[in-house]
Amino acid sequence: MSARVDVLNPQRPKRVLMVASNPAVSRQTGWPIGFWWAELTHPYWEFVERGYQVDIASLDGGALFADQWSDPRDDSAYSDEDLISLGFLSSPKHAALVENSLALDAVNPDDYDAVFLVGGQAPMYTFIDEPRIHDLVSSRVAADRVVAVVCHATCVLLKATLPDGRLVVDGRTWTGFANAEEDFADEFVGQTIQPFRIEDEARKLDGTNFIVDGRFVPHAVRDGNLITGQQQYSGAAAARLVIEALGV
Repeated sequence: MSARVDVLNPQRPKRVLMVASNPAVSRQTGWPIGFWWAELTHPYWEFVERGYQVDIASLDGGALFADQWSDPRDDSAYSDEDLISLGFLSSPKHAALVENSLALDAVNPDDYDAVFLVGGQAPMYTFIDEPRIHDLVSSRVAADRVVAVVCHATCVLLKATLPDGRLVVDGRTWTGFANAEEDFADEFVGQTIQPFRIEDEARKLDGTNFIVDGRFVPHAVRDGNLITGQQQYSGAAAARLVIEALGV
């Protein structure tokens, strides 16, 4: 929760539920995997600066794990310039939000103006076939609430369907992690990281328009009440589209 005030509605500030993956292990690499720090902290910053109230949840609640390379303190220095995440990690109050995430079953999605799905490596395993995540996305979209999904969390949009059986992305334009970005990541570590590629699977779908921008360029798309971000550099852009969609 932010101490700032939503200037448009100080009596009833906007509320956003951010949902991150619980820890998992990659069947491709054997690595422990989870969420990506920048995809949580950068949108969080955008929301709380606006005076929104933000809760962080996961499927099962409890302590979350971040992908190692997303930690600005990691020896790899892959994310060492991510000062927003470094500040979040350095604040006991904020670090506690991911050490004690809310269980998804313990929150009422109707209490929130928007839902924001955080990416990372783990959603490719924990979100892709998870009915609770599918139901969250489809029910919120069907209820005309704002839903944002970034990076590898967009894998859920390959399968999530509306009550009438159509894909959530049917007739919509959206984005997600690009093949060019997968190529770069695979080359960087010297092996295939992901069990499948979102862009490949998205382009097999009929009746939907999947688009990507340049490699690791901030890129977010809004199509009605569905907002998508391409990769870890797109979280803040997706959050700003959420704020726009909520009436700012």
